[in-house]
Amino acid sequence: MSHTNARPYIWMLCGSFSFTLMGVLAHVLLQSNKMCDWQTVAVFRGGIVAILAAAIALGTGAQLVFWPWRLWLRSISGSCSMLCTFYAFDKLPVADVFTLTNTFPIWVALLSWPLYGQSPGLKVLGAVLVGVLGVALVEQPHFASGNLGVVAALLAAVFTAVAMLGLHSLSNIDPLAVVAHFSAVATVFCLVAAVVGPLNYDPLGVLEPWIALKLCGMGLAALVGQLFLTLAFSHGAPAKVSVVGLTQIVFGLAFGISLFNHEVNWLTLVGTVLVIAPTAWLLTRSRESGVGSQESGIGSQPTPISDS
Repeated sequence: MSHTNARPYIWMLCGSFSFTLMGVLAHVLLQSNKMCDWQTVAVFRGGIVAILAAAIALGTGAQLVFWPWRLWLRSISGSCSMLCTFYAFDKLPVADVFTLTNTFPIWVALLSWPLYGQSPGLKVLGAVLVGVLGVALVEQPHFASGNLGVVAALLAAVFTAVAMLGLHSLSNIDPLAVVAHFSAVATVFCLVAAVVGPLNYDPLGVLEPWIALKLCGMGLAALVGQLFLTLAFSHGAPAKVSVVGLTQIVFGLAFGISLFNHEVNWLTLVGTVLVIAPTAWLLTRSRESGVGSQESGIGSQPTPISDS
């Protein structure tokens, strides 16, 4: 592989690392003496990216758009995914959140059946069952304690799948415009969640320099991750680049063990492999499966946007 051909995969690795760093900073803010609640963290994540993405779009001459309706479907489903993801960051280790949210190709495969009439077939159904078994092994201690973070992270994956299924119809819109629209809508959703949710911390705490720095760092990490994703999908084979994106799970495990002393037993490791393997296979499936095809929205759109 030439240096030029390797660039999209290096960019994707950098993007995965940036998103993992975003998750780590969110986890630190949520777990360290409750500096913030998950709604506030989500507001900063969405708001910072929305402002910077809009500024970059205007600076580069990209046209911001308000319509079509599929753009709103993408942004609303992505906003729901973001809310669920940050709720999960408050309840689960970083690696578990990334493991569960990266199951979205499994949900794409299942949703393609009722939405596009594409039967998943025995092989795809087998991959789905393997992925479900992997989720059960990874999350067995949280299932036992009734942790709702597991449900939230899986819902985030479902909402991401809905967003991905419609992305191919937005190929005529500048990627930065899609990012700006999604981030703006997500910020509104997060603000509503912050207003209606219970207040469990001092809101003026976000003005403390160290907390504000972490919040800004989290937002910048998310923006950098999105930019690297844009570069990767614009210049590389989308299906292969998507598989590289699964390194978020590995990065999350490494951060969890080194920074948070999260325990990882052999069942968790086996479960993680059982999630990654079928997810990677589904991402590289041919057109007939509906995953990695234009109909599914994965692999056809040059710039998928992460909803976390």
